[in-house]
Amino acid sequence: MTDIGSAARASSGTDTAYILRQVRLGSGLVLMFYVFTHLVNHAFGLWSLEVLEQVREVFVGFWRPLPATIVLYGALVLHVLAAMHAIISRESMMGTTWQERLQLALGLLTPYLISDHILGTRMVHELFGVNDSYYSVLLTLWVFKPSAALTQVAALLVIWAHGCIGLHLWLRFKESYRRHIAYWYGLALLVPVLSIAGFVAAGVDIVRLSTDPGWMRQTIGAINFPLQADIDWVLATMRDVGYGYICFVVFIFVARQARISVRKARRGVTVQYHDGREVMVAPGTSILDASRQSGIPHASVCGGRGRCSTCRVRIGDGLDALPPPSEAELKVLERVGAAPNVRLACQTRPTEKVEVTPLLAPRQVSVQDAGARAAYAQGQERDIVVLFADIRGFTQISEQRLPYDVVFILNRYFAEMGAAIEASGGRIDKFIGDGIMALFGVDDNLSDGARHAIAAAKAMADNLEKLNDSLENDLDEPLRIGIGLHGGPAIVGELGYRKTRGVTAVGDTVNTASRLEALTKDFAVQLVLSTEVATAAGLDLSSYPIEEVSIRGREESLPVHLVKDASGLPG
Repeated sequence: MTDIGSAARASSGTDTAYILRQVRLGSGLVLMFYVFTHLVNHAFGLWSLEVLEQVREVFVGFWRPLPATIVLYGALVLHVLAAMHAIISRESMMGTTWQERLQLALGLLTPYLISDHILGTRMVHELFGVNDSYYSVLLTLWVFKPSAALTQVAALLVIWAHGCIGLHLWLRFKESYRRHIAYWYGLALLVPVLSIAGFVAAGVDIVRLSTDPGWMRQTIGAINFPLQADIDWVLATMRDVGYGYICFVVFIFVARQARISVRKARRGVTVQYHDGREVMVAPGTSILDASRQSGIPHASVCGGRGRCSTCRVRIGDGLDALPPPSEAELKVLERVGAAPNVRLACQTRPTEKVEVTPLLAPRQVSVQDAGARAAYAQGQERDIVVLFADIRGFTQISEQRLPYDVVFILNRYFAEMGAAIEASGGRIDKFIGDGIMALFGVDDNLSDGARHAIAAAKAMADNLEKLNDSLENDLDEPLRIGIGLHGGPAIVGELGYRKTRGVTAVGDTVNTASRLEALTKDFAVQLVLSTEVATAAGLDLSSYPIEEVSIRGREESLPVHLVKDASGLPG
């Protein structure tokens, strides 16, 4: 009964955490839109004070009515409370990215910096009938208390940076955002620059106008500043609010530490890693936090928010005792085609001993690992066709030419061969010197892959002839190529390191295709393809001679078709 209750609480905690993240996101978007419109309003100070104030009337007309006020200040309260809950509930700050730590620091600083501005504008307007126009604000900041202008600029930069980091951490998993990220960066830089420029330009105008006693009397009268006693009360309130917020933040961190200490005092749960290491954590601690607390590197692009899937682990012993995944976790797991024994480490909170194996190396993950990917990207045996191609005698060609000429010829050759492969439905795996490796049927089946591979060989021969015609004056003799094709089972998966990672294939089928390409030299033909490829393609290649060839590493001989000129292939 106790285990069932613990599991239910852990699952409920996961759902609550998801809801709170959604609250933080939704309230943050509302606040970011408010900040954006406010900063755009500032930018109109570059034109004139009059234009700045006219645009403010539109801004205030949108945000000051009661419904918008409720939404705005409700979003502010919810965002602060959800953020504070996230701080209290987080087990460890280890493993967070520098962007997350910076966002947290800026977020904690934001309420302290903007409290005076809110109290000095909206509150005095509501309580004392002060006309909180830009004339009032700019006079206060640039004439009566110039040091406050610097605080205002700092607050502007802190709030905008906090919001932009939050948007980036949310949107970085979306392909459309990554594709246009340069434009987003440009916008993120342009908005505060124009806002500060407008604020400074308007401040300069105010300082100039304040030298006119008549203008000052008229403007102060229109602003309707409160009595000195009321001003003193407002200043005291600002001070008390600032001190109160500092105490509130200190209380949050003390409460967090107290919660962690209480949980550590309870009966521990063992998390055992694939390499034999074991850590003891408090019940309800996520697997990701268990790794962080113990200093075990663990991938997590999104920082444990359950968005990216890069922290996923394969569960061994203890799978049945785990609390069931929440609906949000299930969506992420389905998106990446995860197996039934795979869970998100950041969302899984074991109540009994569990054995885990992290699936992604912590120093190699990227945002791309978070998106939906084909199942074979994680490693899968599939029936495919592999193509190898190589230029005959290119070593002698390159020895007689300048490096620039060699690179020029190779790039022309790769462009023509690559176009032929991709147009035929193939996937270029890699370029190796003057050789090419390509895969067919990875996304469909062996039959389609075989037809596409033979079509690619034919297109490569055709494109080579065109290339030789265009390079007739640059080459002593035409380029010649050898192509090898073989099909069968291969292990397909995403391999490599950082930016060089990509889907590739390994296994006997790959090695055999490479050997067939080498045999084109021995038989003096352009293409050698196994009869398995011809059969899978359903093409009649009986007009091409068949040879039984021995392949190193294979016990039995392999029947292959010898094709003198691939451009004559059917289709």
